[in-house]
Amino acid sequence: MKKIFASVYPFGKYEPACLKVLKTTGYELIQSPHKRKLSPLELVDYGRDADVLIAGTENLEPYIHSNSNLKFISRVGIGLDSVPLKLCREKGIRVSYTPDAVTMAVAEMTVGLILILLRKLQLADMEIRSGAWTRYVGKRIENINIGIVGFGRIGKALTRLLSSFRPKSILVYDIKDKTPEINQYQKQYSINLRALNLHDLYRESDIISLHVPLYHKTRDMIGIEELKMMKKDICLINTARGGIIRESDLLQYLKGNQEASAAIDVFTKEPYFGDLKELSNIFLSQHMGSCSIDCRINMELQAAEEAVRFILGQKLHSEVPDEEYEYQD
Repeated sequence: MKKIFASVYPFGKYEPACLKVLKTTGYELIQSPHKRKLSPLELVDYGRDADVLIAGTENLEPYIHSNSNLKFISRVGIGLDSVPLKLCREKGIRVSYTPDAVTMAVAEMTVGLILILLRKLQLADMEIRSGAWTRYVGKRIENINIGIVGFGRIGKALTRLLSSFRPKSILVYDIKDKTPEINQYQKQYSINLRALNLHDLYRESDIISLHVPLYHKTRDMIGIEELKMMKKDICLINTARGGIIRESDLLQYLKGNQEASAAIDVFTKEPYFGDLKELSNIFLSQHMGSCSIDCRINMELQAAEEAVRFILGQKLHSEVPDEEYEYQD
């Protein structure tokens, strides 16, 4: 019997519709026995000989090398840094993902992180727990410049949400020319939105939020040199991918500059137990940008439905486009 292996966790925990959809195929459905991310060796062991993989953020390269049966990967989520696309293409494995399902959940959480840092809420929480009471004074969004690195789905959604707060300006950097979209957003939302080169964005922004994929051009995009370009009291947010900020440099910078702060949701190695957790001027979360119940249900169901379309020989709705393959070249 042919097999579908769902390596991702959770999958079907909040709503079993995705499991029901997959079972209509007649394939044997195998799920991860662990309530955590699988290691590469566990993936190889549990997913042996599967024809279809429903994947999370697991490192897939060893598994792809080990499984000659694999024909299709349906990625629950948007990031593709864990999927070796070139290797998939060489082996004739098609890949889909769920890029639209996560957009609003990540954008909403980013707004929350902006407010936490601007109003120093993470410091207030720590102080109350330790028996202190300072009542920090922060800033309002209306009085600051917000830098958005990456003007794709999530960057645009964040811009729409922030437009209601009427920031002084929203500064945008994207590797592509987004002039038409920027002009449209300026008119539609009546905001001061402008494109800058990356270094100027670093220098002018009060808040910087990262929304780019992780690939060779964005890995370690922000290190100590870039941090020193930023304002002394910069608030830096990463809900995109670990590895975009060099964590050792961020640790060094925040240790030496208590005016700066950061909110980090993603890490180079997850789960994260590193030294950033010792700092007071950083807010840490657990790769939770997509962790709203509706977002989770939609991602899982879309990934399952895409797998069914592949099995039935139907047209795929969200196959990974060629430009994503080019990022990994």
